[in-house]
Amino acid sequence: MTSKDLYLPQGSTAGAQYTVDIGPERAGWAHSSLRVVELTPGATHMFTTGNSEWIVLPLSGGCTVQVEDEEFQIRGRESVFASVSDFVYAPRDARVQIASGAGGRFALAGAKCERRLPARYGPAPEVPVEHRGSGTCSRLVRNFAAADAFDCDRLIAVEVITPGGNWSSYPPHKHDEHRPGEECELEEIYYFEIAGPNGLGYQRVFPSREGGSDVLAEVRTGDAVLVPDGWHGPSIAQPGHDMYYLNVMAGPGRTREWRICFHPDHVESTEGYR
Repeated sequence: MTSKDLYLPQGSTAGAQYTVDIGPERAGWAHSSLRVVELTPGATHMFTTGNSEWIVLPLSGGCTVQVEDEEFQIRGRESVFASVSDFVYAPRDARVQIASGAGGRFALAGAKCERRLPARYGPAPEVPVEHRGSGTCSRLVRNFAAADAFDCDRLIAVEVITPGGNWSSYPPHKHDEHRPGEECELEEIYYFEIAGPNGLGYQRVFPSREGGSDVLAEVRTGDAVLVPDGWHGPSIAQPGHDMYYLNVMAGPGRTREWRICFHPDHVESTEGYR
């Protein structure tokens, strides 16, 4: 893919229903999806899950999520920088309605899947929060739908908060090959929000093989970067402006897992994520 295909600035994928709408056809791959829906006070949004599983995750505000005949209340949050959030899992082949009395913005993280798991509520206090890295490479990882944290068929999704001036997704790593026990094949979407007015960040993706993905993007709130293959990182936050990104991943492997390979040129100086 070209850098133009990989970097999706705010509004470039918007449609009648979603401010962000990235599916397999748009991304040029087979599994991962991300949508963002904005609801005015009292508004509702309905969709069918089709052959994908979805997680409804508030970016701001709260909502009621109805999955077939089950109803779940999501308290939500003021913003992605304020706290972790509760969320709802909706299985494939289901009808979903999101209703918000006060309005809000809601991410729909999805992945094509085979199994139909039950609809479930994910409480905010049960979200594992990890302090990863150290010094200027420290960041906060909210593993709300990590492979070992919440049961899905294919979908893996996490949030990362990078303090202003810091690097995350570092050292560069990849997950574009099936190597049992060492690396798994996963498509990945990065969706960004930057704290404060005029905030920005940078995202790097570079080839792991000849002709592979290659982009250096200046990212702002509402932008997304696709990672179909290649080394990715660092994600760099502008000093004074914390960076948020939502990672959505899925792949063809029969086992849902997150196994990565660090770039060999950076491992000695960083010792991985420590």
